[in-house]
Amino acid sequence: MKHDALRNLIAEARWFGGKGRDWSLTGVRRVGELPDAPDGLRVAIELAELTFANPSTGSGQAAETELYQLPLAYYSEPQDRIGHAWVGEWDDEDFGRSFVYDALHDRESMALWLAAFATAGLDSARPTDVRGQLAFHRVPGHDLDLEAHSTLFSGEQSNSSVAFGEDSLMKVFRKVTPGVNPDIAIHQVLTEAGSSHVAALYGWLDLVDDETNTTIQLAMLQQFLRTASDGWDLALASVRNLFAEADLHADEVGGDFAGEAARLGVALAEVHADLAAHFPVEQRDGAATGDLASAMEGRLDAALDVVPDLARYEAGLRATFARLRDLDGVEVQQVHGDLHLGQTLRTVKGWKIVDFEGEPAKPLAVRLQPDSVWRDVAGMLRSFDYAPRVVGMTGVGFDLGAEAEQRDYRASEWAARNRAAFLDAYVSQRGADLGDAARALLDAYLADKVVYEAVYEARNRPGWLSIPLAALEEST
Repeated sequence: MKHDALRNLIAEARWFGGKGRDWSLTGVRRVGELPDAPDGLRVAIELAELTFANPSTGSGQAAETELYQLPLAYYSEPQDRIGHAWVGEWDDEDFGRSFVYDALHDRESMALWLAAFATAGLDSARPTDVRGQLAFHRVPGHDLDLEAHSTLFSGEQSNSSVAFGEDSLMKVFRKVTPGVNPDIAIHQVLTEAGSSHVAALYGWLDLVDDETNTTIQLAMLQQFLRTASDGWDLALASVRNLFAEADLHADEVGGDFAGEAARLGVALAEVHADLAAHFPVEQRDGAATGDLASAMEGRLDAALDVVPDLARYEAGLRATFARLRDLDGVEVQQVHGDLHLGQTLRTVKGWKIVDFEGEPAKPLAVRLQPDSVWRDVAGMLRSFDYAPRVVGMTGVGFDLGAEAEQRDYRASEWAARNRAAFLDAYVSQRGADLGDAARALLDAYLADKVVYEAVYEARNRPGWLSIPLAALEEST
């Protein structure tokens, strides 16, 4: 019963990344229990091991496995108030007959989480480790509001976030991997460095896994940015404002975004500088740029099979990648790794950058590797190109029946203006001109990103494939 219930929970969850693949639930292991639960409630963290069918198994390769974190609330009686979070009913070896719910939906369970963070490392009479292999950690300097009610956010794809009133936000990592989570490591460094461009880190939760002799990071608690507006939403609003004004240019409408784009460029440059000051910076030789070019060319080779329309741009893309081989080397450091407007928040105190996990689909070891700052810059520039194209295709807030040619012109104008404002501010804040080597790197990262977008859109949103293809058309 428990096995089937947990399999159903995983299969139907938004955060499950294995949809469409053949998999089985091959193990469930309880790794800890939260302390001080009231009578009738036990809150446990369980790790589910998933094994995916591997067509290459016959060649001797091991089947692929993944671990997912399942925080569960075990009640001795049914809880109608959280019926929407129902998982199942079974006889638990430790807790007896239990009515089981997804704990992140349950305010009683979330209060235990918050209390555990509040006492971690601050109460000398109480060890950090609590009932099992869990270790809560705290960053000094902020008193948590223990009276705040929890609210689970509904829109996330790969993780789960719970707000505690307007005081703090807990991100629970659903797919977990042994090792350091870059989101925690980077937030800790930037918080301790006093960066104004991230939400301050308040604490995190580790699993000290004796079975595998590793540490797995399960959750992080940080500042809740209650005045924040999503950067992507702000950009879309600016585009709609432009499209609603038939006779005005992007620099003439009241919703002009260029000033915000420039401030965002400054913010990213300052974050990169802080990361360079606190994480290793490496100067790699020409062989590394050659390897980078080969990797980009390999991704293009694979993309051509998925998106035949890329063939008309193949020569230009290969020429862009090949120019990397003319460089003497490349400087790499800790970067964001998956930056776009949706990873930014605008507050009354300026821009904040969020979600330093890197691309969730990539292995943790890859996401931890240093990279060129121009990867982040390219990601943001592509996001500025997407915003007006998306508004132009969806027609939200303006007349979709207007001339398509005029709409495309205005979209290009908005994108070009904001890309220039962002890039100029970023380069100026770094205190150097955009030289030939940096331009070659940026062009290559931009081209590589467009190839990635084309594959993604072809597989997931075919109606949007025209967005990356339009970018290639403009560059030819």
